[in-house]
Amino acid sequence: MTIPIARPLLGAEEADAVTAVLASGMIAQGGRTAMFEEQFARYCGARHGVAVNSGTAALHAALLAAGVGPGDEVIVPAFTFFATASSVAMCGATPVFADVDPALFTIDPASVENLVTPRTKAVIGVHLYGQPCDVGAIREICDDRHLVFIEDAAQAHGAEYRGQRAGSLGDLACFSFYATKNMATGEGGMVTTSSDDYDARLRRVINHGQSDKYLHTELGYNYRLTDIAAAIGLVQLSKLDDFNRRRQETAAYYDSHIRAPGILTPPVAAGMTHVYHQYVMRVTEEAALSRDAFMARLREKGIGTAVHYPVPLNRQPVFAGLNASCPVAESLAASVFSIPVHPAVTDEERAYICDAINEVI
Repeated sequence: MTIPIARPLLGAEEADAVTAVLASGMIAQGGRTAMFEEQFARYCGARHGVAVNSGTAALHAALLAAGVGPGDEVIVPAFTFFATASSVAMCGATPVFADVDPALFTIDPASVENLVTPRTKAVIGVHLYGQPCDVGAIREICDDRHLVFIEDAAQAHGAEYRGQRAGSLGDLACFSFYATKNMATGEGGMVTTSSDDYDARLRRVINHGQSDKYLHTELGYNYRLTDIAAAIGLVQLSKLDDFNRRRQETAAYYDSHIRAPGILTPPVAAGMTHVYHQYVMRVTEEAALSRDAFMARLREKGIGTAVHYPVPLNRQPVFAGLNASCPVAESLAASVFSIPVHPAVTDEERAYICDAINEVI
């Protein structure tokens, strides 16, 4: 038995949607993209959606739309994917690394509070692994100091904070539709916002800074999404709630069946709806094996595992000059690992995974 850590679920409906786009002759950005933007924004509870060609492009465009540039600082969690910080540097601004909550892994509001300076322009709160960050606390900090709050919701399609969906919680929100995400277009992304001004700026940023055909009023980028990807996205969006329910069912099964000493299953904070982009456990000192040895034993049994993420952003070589200390992030990077939770995991496979984990230690 081999159970991969991730597996996109793409079938005949997605293939038919792509075939229809090819037959139409409109394979670049067109009507399908506009429909995808509208439907995804409505799903999130935002007024506008701006489709782009990757989650990184979404972050970069959102930061530019917020006016982030040279001399500015943007506070980001140290424990997340690289693009959260690299997109800040792409604007000529400086990423400032906040530590994270040791139980929930998301950005620590107290750390954010201590890092705000007169140069701070924005805070990016990452909804890590499918669980929203403490939006209320981060929003309070941002509102009090007139900072832009950007959601990095690349892993949180359909997640909720106090009944409100990710994508409607910040001034801007950024999603990825990479192949392993809860819904996928292969590559792709979306920025959602309820601000007309941000929407207009985003549409210029992603299309060479054009305010009108061949009239360029600012520097911009070619970040447009194709109708081919949008067609896949529309089908995947229609399946997203079912995909998420299956992820949640599998996570609940793991929660109740994993009994290995020294292995901590992921908690869910009150008021949160977790959509389990990843199911991430932590190996403590009470475990009989190290994290890496434990993962190796599972791989021998055909179970895919991964570490998300083995090097915190404050320890990435490209950011070495920033000299940030984030002890919780560094501890998590050395102790967490993920097991398969994607919706293609069968009942038999998840039982096998739990038995394997409980037998290893």
